[in-house]
Amino acid sequence: MTEPRIAPLEPPYAPEIAAALAKMMPPGSSVEPLRLFRILAHNFMIGDRFRVLGSGILNKGSVDPLDREVVILRTTARCGSEYEWGVHVVAYARPLGFSEDQIVATVDRASDDPAFTARQALLVRLADALHEKAAVPDDLWRDIEKIWTAEQLIELLVTAGFYHIVSFLTNALRVEGEEWAERFPVRS
Repeated sequence: MTEPRIAPLEPPYAPEIAAALAKMMPPGSSVEPLRLFRILAHNFMIGDRFRVLGSGILNKGSVDPLDREVVILRTTARCGSEYEWGVHVVAYARPLGFSEDQIVATVDRASDDPAFTARQALLVRLADALHEKAAVPDDLWRDIEKIWTAEQLIELLVTAGFYHIVSFLTNALRVEGEEWAERFPVRS
């Protein structure tokens, strides 16, 4: 691992930073604020807006959490953000009941892999299309609009975009992985 480009802030935090970091973590969390959040605290304005959108996606969205996590895992894996992928595997995917095979498949298997349900395969195709072309082909759009509402489709697109931002940050800043987070599977 190469050195992080911007070091995460360390305690003791200034009161306004402590308050902002507390808002970024789940209520009552006993885990130290994530390194990414402590790096974003260097720019209070960006960090605060980042928190609002991220929290909205994770806590207030209309998309089923299982669907949301397929998009997040695939997007962060395609971007090579082991940091964010690993945090989401532990904090969301496993608690939501993803199988080990589904988790591994999000990294580099095709959408037609048997680990994915038909619904998940559409989400993998969506994440892949957005990653590769920043667009959604008409045939895929026809398929996804049969399942998700207009509200949910917008949310899925924003989720993929937001996690591209997250991946850009974690990769460009070389954010060191959290000790408790997963690492990408070793390819056989």
